[in-house]
Amino acid sequence: MNQPVDGLDAAMRLAIEQSNQVKGTTYPNPPVGAVILDAGGAVVGVGGTEPAGGDHAEVLALRRAGDLAVGGTAVVTLEPCNHYGKTPPCVNALLEAKVGAVVYGVADPNPAAAGGAARLTEAGVQVTSGVLADEVAGGPLREWLHKQRTGLPHVTWKYASSVDGRSAAADGTSQWISSEASRLDLHRRRVAADAIVVGTGTVLADDPVLTARLPDGSLTGRQPLRVVVGMREMPPEAKVLNDDSRTMVIRTHDPMEVIKALSDRTDVLLEGGPTLAGAFLRAGAVNRILVYVAPMLLGGPISAVDDVGVPTIARALRWHFDGVDRVGPDLVLSLVPRGD
Repeated sequence: MNQPVDGLDAAMRLAIEQSNQVKGTTYPNPPVGAVILDAGGAVVGVGGTEPAGGDHAEVLALRRAGDLAVGGTAVVTLEPCNHYGKTPPCVNALLEAKVGAVVYGVADPNPAAAGGAARLTEAGVQVTSGVLADEVAGGPLREWLHKQRTGLPHVTWKYASSVDGRSAAADGTSQWISSEASRLDLHRRRVAADAIVVGTGTVLADDPVLTARLPDGSLTGRQPLRVVVGMREMPPEAKVLNDDSRTMVIRTHDPMEVIKALSDRTDVLLEGGPTLAGAFLRAGAVNRILVYVAPMLLGGPISAVDDVGVPTIARALRWHFDGVDRVGPDLVLSLVPRGD
């Protein structure tokens, strides 16, 4: 490899890329990315966390770097772990490789795994923390960090709308508001998610299959759990009940009961209609909003969300943007609650 990079920020962004590539495959471990620079600053090894029981990112990157890691720098999205799980501590591998410096983005919030930075420093390794911390924390590690802090899965409400905030035309038709490029982007996000949640109303109205698919329409190798919430019965031939993936039916209208039922998950996509979205927002159970905004006007009565418990503008639910991207002709807006 031996490719130079322009400073630690560039190396960290390469590590974030590695993290993105493995997101959704590492549970219960975090999707960490690592880059090894030799003593001259060239990239000599990269790696992303393997599925549970496999190598962590640092170990994989060090193996690819070989002896070129001696005296070099390890750039890692998350503080190297310092505990024995299914694999030995990553700190051990870094010390055995004789790296001269370790740079990481965010500290490990898991008390059982923390302490790697202190141990490296005690061993004489130069340690730098906080490099591109916001990009790391708001990137592939977002959901895992939330789960570590709260013990609850991270919920992203994802929807598509017209510029005027409509999720369907007046006659109820909604395919397709978003572009083909946006739909491909959604399937990429579904692959990385642990569960997709919709209401029985969406199943009865749209009969979605709720799977992750490749551009050619075939199923991806990994499928999220499909979750249907509500009290109404579904027809046995509903696509969401087919064999493409597992389906969980939760007979409740309480979003917190849904969150509790999914407590072993990390990354949850809420893709239900306006009623379910409103219920989750009223309950404070949405951690991120991801909206695909199409350059079209629909008008009519069908908005993206129903009542969210706001009687007056003074009590509006205030969010802030933490990302604005372009996908094909659409904009993708990422919002988080103020204070998050």
